[in-house]
Amino acid sequence: MTSPRVVRLVVLLLGVLSASTASGAPIAHREVLPNGIVLLVAERPAVPIVAVRVLSRAGAAFDPGDRAGLANLTGALLTRGTAKRTGPELDSAIEFVGGSLEAGAGRDSITVSLAVQKKDMALGLDLMSEVVLSPTFPQAEVTRKISEIRAAIKRSDEDPNAIAGRVLSRLVFPGHPYGVPVEGTQESVGRLTRDDVVKFQQEVMRPDTTVIAVVGAVTVAEARGEIIGRFGAWARPTSAPPSITEATAPPAPGEETVKRELTQATLMFGRQAIRQTDPDYFPLVVASYVLGGGSASRLYSRVREESGLAYAVYSWVQPSRYGSALFVTSQTRTTEAPKVIGMIREELARMTREPVADKELALAKQYLIGSFPLRLDTSGKVADFLVAIEDLGLGLDYADRYRDRIGRVTALDVQRVAAKFFPPAAFSRVVVGEGK
Repeated sequence: MTSPRVVRLVVLLLGVLSASTASGAPIAHREVLPNGIVLLVAERPAVPIVAVRVLSRAGAAFDPGDRAGLANLTGALLTRGTAKRTGPELDSAIEFVGGSLEAGAGRDSITVSLAVQKKDMALGLDLMSEVVLSPTFPQAEVTRKISEIRAAIKRSDEDPNAIAGRVLSRLVFPGHPYGVPVEGTQESVGRLTRDDVVKFQQEVMRPDTTVIAVVGAVTVAEARGEIIGRFGAWARPTSAPPSITEATAPPAPGEETVKRELTQATLMFGRQAIRQTDPDYFPLVVASYVLGGGSASRLYSRVREESGLAYAVYSWVQPSRYGSALFVTSQTRTTEAPKVIGMIREELARMTREPVADKELALAKQYLIGSFPLRLDTSGKVADFLVAIEDLGLGLDYADRYRDRIGRVTALDVQRVAAKFFPPAAFSRVVVGEGK
């Protein structure tokens, strides 16, 4: 489950980027290559660093039912050996030019990330194409990585936030891949084999579900030539790509308490929501910010400032390709957990009954549009943004639309979406600690 800080960062990047495109200039050039790869190029002549992202729709959502954690393992192994170089040789080659080459998986995709100076772009793209197209997955690396992942899962079993997130995801997305941890479980990861990884990479990573973004001191023509030269021969399969059904809301919310002898109780509420393609997404984001988006939010003011019952309390919207969710979380002393749960429910209900004040609305909109001091000051941030909006099907004008739609949200809009999404009885709830 993505943290509110990360979600807030994405929102801020959207706002800042929209300001940078106010002149009407496109964010990037977009074209579809013959084999189906979507190529995005953002020319930044003054920036000597070139950032490249290869995003393939091959994340944990595509794990076979009995192989949870397979995409995560595959992503972790991509840079550990190719047909031409061993893992250490890859590391040495990119480090020699002061660049970076990394890979990893999330819920929806596997992403390979490259950053190099312009003069070293050819070498960087050579390494990147090897990692994407010809990984060898050495057995020794598979064994080592499985051990590392299982150890990390075991450690996370002692983290109340991780425990609560896993349980709540299962309640909010029952029977859907989003209800399963990206990293899998100790048991499922222990069943994974090199053959599983090879098959997953060959069948799920394919050009017609891949986005490549190139950002920096490079022209569209240069980027097109470099990418086609390395990825143009990647054959598009004749079969249709694998698909995932969008999440549907559970028939009824659930509640679970995970007993732990802790001085603090971790509380998490969640329910399914809507993606950015729904017009109501924008007032929902504003409503979430008013409820628990910052130090001036209702939950923060009541739970922390007025009552002193929690150090932090947040709410946030987490949209993904195949579903979306609205979350509220807090930590408090175990003896105060019932009181804080009651306060959260009361504030959720109040959002459905009362219109937000003009000052609350203005503050939320100002923040979300981009007042927070953050800039898209690196090619890497721009590349991340580009592949994300392409993968989510939002269009290259999304930043401008986001800013415009947030700016047009009214108090009535906020109350309307709150009435739909904030009723307390619609939320699943998890308590880690001695909750009731």
